[in-house]
Amino acid sequence: MKSKIAHSLFWRIAATLLLLLSFLGVSYVLITAYMARQYYQETTQRLNADVAQHLIEEVKPFVDGEVNKEALGLIMHSMMAVNPSIEVYLLDKEGKILSYVVMAKDVKLKSIDLEPVNQFIDADTKKLVMGQNPRNPDQNTIFSAARVEENGALQGYVYIILMSGEYEHVSGALWNSYLMRTSTSAFLITLVATLLIGLFIIWLLTRNLRKIVNVVSRFEQGDLHARIDENFKGEMALLSNTFNSMANTILQNIEDLKQVDVLRKELIANVSHDLRTPISVISGYIETLNMKQGNLSAEEQRKYMDTIMKSIEKLKRLVNDLFELSKLEARQVNPKKECFALEEVLSETYQKYQVLAVKKNIHLEIDYQSAPTVYADLSMIERVIQNLMDNAIKYTPEHGTVELKLRENSSEDIEIQIRNTGAGIPESELPNIFDRYYKGTHHSGSTGLGLAIVKNILDIHEAPIKVSSMIDQYTDFSFSLPRYVYKS
Repeated sequence: MKSKIAHSLFWRIAATLLLLLSFLGVSYVLITAYMARQYYQETTQRLNADVAQHLIEEVKPFVDGEVNKEALGLIMHSMMAVNPSIEVYLLDKEGKILSYVVMAKDVKLKSIDLEPVNQFIDADTKKLVMGQNPRNPDQNTIFSAARVEENGALQGYVYIILMSGEYEHVSGALWNSYLMRTSTSAFLITLVATLLIGLFIIWLLTRNLRKIVNVVSRFEQGDLHARIDENFKGEMALLSNTFNSMANTILQNIEDLKQVDVLRKELIANVSHDLRTPISVISGYIETLNMKQGNLSAEEQRKYMDTIMKSIEKLKRLVNDLFELSKLEARQVNPKKECFALEEVLSETYQKYQVLAVKKNIHLEIDYQSAPTVYADLSMIERVIQNLMDNAIKYTPEHGTVELKLRENSSEDIEIQIRNTGAGIPESELPNIFDRYYKGTHHSGSTGLGLAIVKNILDIHEAPIKVSSMIDQYTDFSFSLPRYVYKS
């Protein structure tokens, strides 16, 4: 396939070059023939421009206003004998032909247009001027002309055709034959030489293209690591760089899709496991209630129903977290930023989690000197703090400590910090704990959706989250929000 493409391109370019050279060659031959004929006619006219004037000097064509036929005929025949290619005509002052000497008596015109005659006589430089041919009215020809004056009065004109019809026919045929042979030979030699040189240059130019086509063909056949050498110059360099960049992007996209597929399978497995547990609990207790109808005490029934409700709540939270995270990752949620006081948020958080901390025998501390006003989405920030507090309470052992702190890092940013004592997180796991698909040793029994939601909410707020931890000592999460500045 690649060979066919390369050869097809080569021969198409070669055929185009041949047609172009043929067109240029034929055009050159025609233009050369035309210009050569113009040159020949102009040269002949310039060399014989004074022939008519010399005739007047040798003989007076008019005597007392009458045509001097005897003397004129003698000189005309003498000139014809010396140069048989000319034709001599005597015109009156209106251009009417009064007398002529030609080799054949087939003069068809009775008068000559005097405009080109006067143009020729009055021209400062003898430029090519074409006049009427009395024997062939459809074809103009070169001539020589002079005014005939007697006692200062215009009597007429001497009009001499420099190439008679017979001469022009013979010389034209010979000239055309010579020009055709010369032009054809020159054209063929030039065509062959130029074509060979052009084909060689095309082969050199398409050599790099053939290399590129070869690499593209390998890439098409599945060799995704095939790349074009980057030692080209000009447009080929641009083409190779563009292809290599495209190939790298495609390869990276394929790798990303493979990774996404792996992560998708892991997510499905994790979510399926987490969904299966509450569903199994709900199903089991409902089945027990149905089987033991009338045999359970009111206390046992209440206990069973409480367990079912807790499992339903757990299932609802998991499903809600999945929907929320999906929207956040797709950036379908836009933060509705407003100014609010952190003091209210921190106080409500402390009161809510104090009850849970007491149940787990955990010491909960809150530390802030002042709670400034910040500018963010209130509900989203509450969700961030809630998820981080849930995570801290969950992984803090009995008699441990959870701290909720507020720090003013600068005049613009307010830092919120949540620290808990406990097992800590291994350093190797820290870069991955916010991945929705990641399940580290410290997340036993969890899909990590809470931290993934935290990370996406703060990303939307352009507020990076920081985490640090020491094994068997503590884990510390912190993020900053912009202070709200009141404008007067």
